[in-house]
Amino acid sequence: MAFGALRRRPSTGIFPSVTIPPALGAARAGVFLVFPTKWFSALAAAALLFAATAPARADVDALAGYLLSIGGVNIATAKVHLVDSGGRYDVALDAHVTGLGGLVSSGLAKIEASGASTPSGLDSEKFYLLTRSNGEDFTINAGFSGGNVSQFVITPPIVNNVNRVPIERSQLSGDIGDMLSAFILKGKALDSSLCNRKLRIFTGIERFDLTMSYLAEDKATSLKTAYQGPVEECHIKYTPISGHFTTSETTTYLAQSDRIFIWYAPMGETGYYIPYRVLLTTSAGDLSLVLTSLKN
Repeated sequence: MAFGALRRRPSTGIFPSVTIPPALGAARAGVFLVFPTKWFSALAAAALLFAATAPARADVDALAGYLLSIGGVNIATAKVHLVDSGGRYDVALDAHVTGLGGLVSSGLAKIEASGASTPSGLDSEKFYLLTRSNGEDFTINAGFSGGNVSQFVITPPIVNNVNRVPIERSQLSGDIGDMLSAFILKGKALDSSLCNRKLRIFTGIERFDLTMSYLAEDKATSLKTAYQGPVEECHIKYTPISGHFTTSETTTYLAQSDRIFIWYAPMGETGYYIPYRVLLTTSAGDLSLVLTSLKN
C-alpha cells in the first residue's frame, strides 16, 4: 500500500530473529503496537523536554486509527482515544494483531495512560497495559509522580537471570514517562522543535531513551491516509538503559540501527501533534505504522 509522497527510505541491514521470554514477549507485543521501534522491544512516554509552548485547546476529544504492516502485509490495527479536559488527560489504545506466521503472534493489546496536561506536554501519572496472546494474559501497572517512577507491578512477574540488566532506582527518576503518552506532543508550531528532544521511557519492564533529531520537512499527499499536508520528519536513536537482556539480538539491533524514523502531523487546531507515520527497517521489509483515520 502506498502512502503518498513521503520520501521512501531504502531498506538496509538485517533484523535478526530472537527468542524472547514469554512475559517479556507479551509486554513487547503491547509496545510494538504503540510504536514499532520497541516491540522489537519497542516502542514507546512522555517526559517531554520542551521549551515553553502555547497550551493545547481545552476539551479535546480525539480518536485516531493506525495500520501496522511489515513488508507491505497488514498485521495489526489500533485505535488511540485522547481526552484532554484542559488540566488532565486520558489516552487509551486498543489494538488487534492478526499475526504473521512465526514472526508475530495474533492477539490483542490494551493500554491506558493518564496524568496532568501542561502547556509543554503530558506528565504521566498512571499507566496500564494488558496483552493477550495464545490464551495468556500479561499486565503492567505503573505509577509516576513528578517525572519519577513511584511504583510498578508486573503480572505474572518476570524471572530475572544473569543476562538481564538490573533496573537501578536512580534510573527511574528525572523526566521519566510512559511509552504511550510520550509520542503525543504539544508544540507552538509544526517545526523542527517537535523533533529535537529526548524521551526517557519506562515500560514497566525496561528503561530506555529515545533521542529524536530533526531531519526534514515533508508532505503527506495520499488519500488513503487520514491527513494530507505538511509533516515533520524526525530520526530516532534508541539507547537501552536497563531491564533488557544482554543476549537479545533485537535490543542489539535497535541500539545499532540508524533506520528508525517518525513523521509528525498536526491534530487539527488542538495544539497537539501526533505520529503520521513510523518506519523501521527489518529483514522482512519495512515495519510501518500509518495514520488511517482521525476524528477530533
